[in-house]
Amino acid sequence: MGNTITLAVVYFIAIILLLAFNELNYRRLNVSGEITRKFAHFTATIAVVPFPYIFESHWYVLVLAVIFFIGLLVTQFAKQLKSIHDIKRKSMGSYMLPLSIYLTFLISDLRDDKFLFILPMLILGISDPMAAIVGMSLKKNNHKIQLFGIKTKKSLFGSATFFITSFVISLIALYFNRDVFDLKTFWLALLVAIVGTISELVSWRGSDNLTIPLSVAIVLMIFH
Repeated sequence: MGNTITLAVVYFIAIILLLAFNELNYRRLNVSGEITRKFAHFTATIAVVPFPYIFESHWYVLVLAVIFFIGLLVTQFAKQLKSIHDIKRKSMGSYMLPLSIYLTFLISDLRDDKFLFILPMLILGISDPMAAIVGMSLKKNNHKIQLFGIKTKKSLFGSATFFITSFVISLIALYFNRDVFDLKTFWLALLVAIVGTISELVSWRGSDNLTIPLSVAIVLMIFH
């Protein structure tokens, strides 16, 4: 237990240092808030991937999630940590992230299946920011996607990037997890990519930080 608490403290300090580094880049290098926000999203989410091998109970993750949720709330009202909060669009994404990490870990813990946490976090940490960066960077012919005649805020190139990267990530992860590359590995990776992309597509105001990992975890619980 002592080692686990020590590791939790190390993670806490590491994320604080990450946010400080991110804030420094925002202030000194004049990096866009959208970019620093995505960088923090990527590094923080990838950093939690080993959680199932570190924490034996979801209570440790809950404590970390609550601390950072409160920290984000306080810094926004105090108009601090602009590397995270300085964006023009309205978004709950930063608040959804600690909640998402905890709920996905809880599912993994209750089902005693580490993969239920690892793959959703990999997709959330890599595919989501890549899709956002591509969507923001490529403007020409990058049309907004319409669903049932309703124009979404998601772009064609952004969603395509999410689908391709999540499919590749799922394919590799499932291969190592199942130790075999067969038809099931292929169609399950494809299904994860499709469901994850749809979850990202229909989300709004950053709720994809929650819907993406939970939808991927549900697919894995049903078909894996």
